[in-house]
This record gives sequence, structure tokens and C-alpha cells, in this order.
Amino acid sequence: MTAVLLIGIGLLSGVISGMGIGGGTVLIPALSIFFSVSQQQAQNINLIYFVPTAVIALITHVKEKNIEGGFLLPIILFGLAGAVAGSMIAIRIDAELLRKLFAGFLFVMGLLEFFKKDSGQA
Repeated sequence: MTAVLLIGIGLLSGVISGMGIGGGTVLIPALSIFFSVSQQQAQNINLIYFVPTAVIALITHVKEKNIEGGFLLPIILFGLAGAVAGSMIAIRIDAELLRKLFAGFLFVMGLLEFFKKDSGQA
């Protein structure tokens, strides 16, 4: 049963990663809920998982010309700075608080998506 659950979690988070949403939205809660993995451990697993799935998704989206190049440099530079800051915070914060902050973030993002007006773009 454990293997089936891991396969299902991996497939679902992989599909979501390929869509550009981020597999961590499934992977982190699933590891925490079903396998009692601490929030920090789940986030670390997600970081390792992210690299190969992001490479595959990136290759696919580049082939489909879905990448707007003008935004890349500032997003990458500030994203790297944010990643350093975020990882330093994550290793120093209590796992329970980190879990609650992550859950709150997902909840707010879900609400924003739910109530977002359609922009008419495909």
C-alpha cells in the first residue's frame, strides 16, 4: 500500500509540476500527512524532487515557446536571493510553525485563484 501511495503522490505532483503549478503543493502535504515526515524534511525532499521535474517541464515549455525571455533575469536573480533567505529561515523555524505557514500560504493562494476574474487569455 505504501508503494502505491508513493507512486500516486509522485504521479500527481509530477503532472502538476509539468503544468507549472508546482508539485510541492501536493508533495509536501502528502508526505507530512501520510508519512509523518516533518515539514522541513518534506520541503527538502521537494527541493530534490523539483530539479529533475523542473528540467523536463522547462524543456517541454521551451519547445512550445511558452517562455517570455524578458522576465527571466530579474526573476532568476531575485528568486535565488529569496531561496537563500527562505532556506535560512526554514532551517531555524519550528517545524509546526513552518507547517502552519505553508498551509496558510496554500489556502490564501487557493482563495486568490478561486476568486480570480477570468482575463480572457487562453
